[in-house]
Amino acid sequence: MIIDELKYKILQQFGFPPTQEQAHALEVFAEFLTDRDPHAVMILRGSAGTGKTTLSGAIVRTLKEIRQKVMLLAPTGRAAKVFSLNSGSPAYTIHRRIYREKSFSGVEGQFNLNDNLYTDTLFMVDEASMIANMGLGGMSFGSGCLLDDLVHFVYQGRNDRLLLIGDKAQLPPVGEEESPALHAAMLEGYGLKVYECDLNEVLRQSEESGILYNATMIRQMITHDDITQLPKIHFAGYSDIKQMPGAELIESLAYSYHHVGLDDTIVVTRSNKRANIFNQGIRNMVLDREEELSQGDILMIVKNNYYWMEEERKSNNKLQSNEIPAFLANGDRAKVLKVRRRIDLYGFRFATLLLQFPDYGNYELEATVLLDTLTSEAPALTHEQQEQLFHQIEEDYQDIPLKTDRMKAIRQNQFFNALQVKFAYAVTCHKAQGGQWAHVYVDQGYMTDDMLNPDYIHWLYTAFTRASERLYLVNWPKTQTDNTHQNPQETAP
Repeated sequence: MIIDELKYKILQQFGFPPTQEQAHALEVFAEFLTDRDPHAVMILRGSAGTGKTTLSGAIVRTLKEIRQKVMLLAPTGRAAKVFSLNSGSPAYTIHRRIYREKSFSGVEGQFNLNDNLYTDTLFMVDEASMIANMGLGGMSFGSGCLLDDLVHFVYQGRNDRLLLIGDKAQLPPVGEEESPALHAAMLEGYGLKVYECDLNEVLRQSEESGILYNATMIRQMITHDDITQLPKIHFAGYSDIKQMPGAELIESLAYSYHHVGLDDTIVVTRSNKRANIFNQGIRNMVLDREEELSQGDILMIVKNNYYWMEEERKSNNKLQSNEIPAFLANGDRAKVLKVRRRIDLYGFRFATLLLQFPDYGNYELEATVLLDTLTSEAPALTHEQQEQLFHQIEEDYQDIPLKTDRMKAIRQNQFFNALQVKFAYAVTCHKAQGGQWAHVYVDQGYMTDDMLNPDYIHWLYTAFTRASERLYLVNWPKTQTDNTHQNPQETAP
């Protein structure tokens, strides 16, 4: 009876009759939530256009209505922001909720797994395909394996459980062949009782969308293991997907910036090198910015940084404040409000900036940034450059006799801890993953059949599904276009 009541209440939040798949997903969710087994977990997999977002939003609103405690999480700040907008409730990064900074850790940014003090709480995690478990990010956070830590955190609480939501066709975490958090066998390995369901049917209201039609076609190449030739994209009859010749790019980007804004427009490309070329071209030719860095520029953090948030907590006497992000993550975006001063020091160039972080409630922070990374082709400072900076700064602390004290002083140096940033008008697909923008421009570069592999197809699918309103394919080759029009419903698995 409880299951039927829960299903009925969720259906009331839908506003329209669910598909057969959605009805089944509701059934599975209701069984999962009412299961008395303390180790129950659920995976909800759904591809673009299948109503996954609608379903999860209806679930959140229902849980709030029946006073069931729920915590919304996502792997990145951008993904948390999108989840919050879609559900109408606050969402947070996983790291911000499950880790706490070690005492006396300095700027190394060592975070321990937090104690789970939540009770009777459902943890809903969106964009779960991004959750890694290889420990490639080092040991800064807990065990270094995010999925291990997330599961451990949730199930050490009293009557807490986990719902993982994601799309298995998206890019898996770096270094992994598939997304471990969306794999039932992986979760069973933790001793959990797994509920799972898949949404594959593209909704009828999505038929008019060229973005979703083509995304569905690309996804089928993945799910059917049919990667034999470069996918041919359908443009005919669709208003939301368009070929973009290079000669029209400047005018089109100017239109997007004017109509949806800088923060809701993105260029997704294949490499840091190409992203750098696009960023310079956009600043010079579209935004008419001649200075190296200007007020209004959009930046992206390209290396995790813990120092500035630690300084903020000290200065605000808010050591555990939820108002201050735990750290600035690789991939976080920031808007330049003011450029205060520039300085050449230690063989590098720095600037003091007042920054605003749109994915963290427009949080404002004054920080020193490293200008050298802005236009470099490397993802961040190279190991050699990092060493060079360290040794140059070390010379200023030669008067400190003890090496441990000297190292501690260096690690508190604002220039050693300068934010490493790049322009964020164009980014790689891994940097864009988890986010959504109104207008997305996709540059795949030169492609041949011999470059065709599963990674490319996952890349293409992920890039396509970042767009919520319009998708522009830059310099798309004629060999990868098909002007016929088919119904994706006919071939959906």
